[in-house]
Amino acid sequence: MAQGYKLVLRPSEPGVKGSKKLYYAVSKSTGFTDIRRLCKLVAARSTVSSADVKAVLDNLNYILDLELQDGRIVQLGEFGNFRITVGSEGVEDKKKFSASMIRAPKIVFTPGFDLRETKKTMGYSLITPEVEKTENPGGGEDRPEIE
Repeated sequence: MAQGYKLVLRPSEPGVKGSKKLYYAVSKSTGFTDIRRLCKLVAARSTVSSADVKAVLDNLNYILDLELQDGRIVQLGEFGNFRITVGSEGVEDKKKFSASMIRAPKIVFTPGFDLRETKKTMGYSLITPEVEKTENPGGGEDRPEIE
C-alpha cells in the first residue's frame, strides 16, 4: 500500500500579502491502527498473547515517561530512540538567563535503520475527494469525529 496524499492550495510565501498560491502535497492517512489491533498483529507474529503485548506496551509507556523525565535518551534497539529537546529565548548575557525562558519541551523520536529505509522505498497515491468520502464516511479530515 502506498502513502496517500492530497493537494492543497496555499500561498507560496506565507504571511506575505499577495503571494501567489501554489498546490502542495500533504499526507493523507488511510485510517488508524489502534492499540487493540496493534497488539493482535504483534501477537499473531509471536508466541505471546495480545494481552501480554498490551501489558508490555503499557509498561513501556510508563518507563519511557520516567526515563525521559530524568533526562535520558531511551534507546529501543533497532526500533529507534526517544529523547527530550528544549529551546529558549536568546539573551546577550548569561547572567540574564533564567529557566523561565525555556520553551515547552518536545519529545523527539529518531527511527532506527529499518524505519529510515522505509522512507526510501515509499510509494505514493493521490487521494481524490471522491475516494476520501467513500473511505471515511462521516469522518473529518484525518482525525476521528466523536459524537
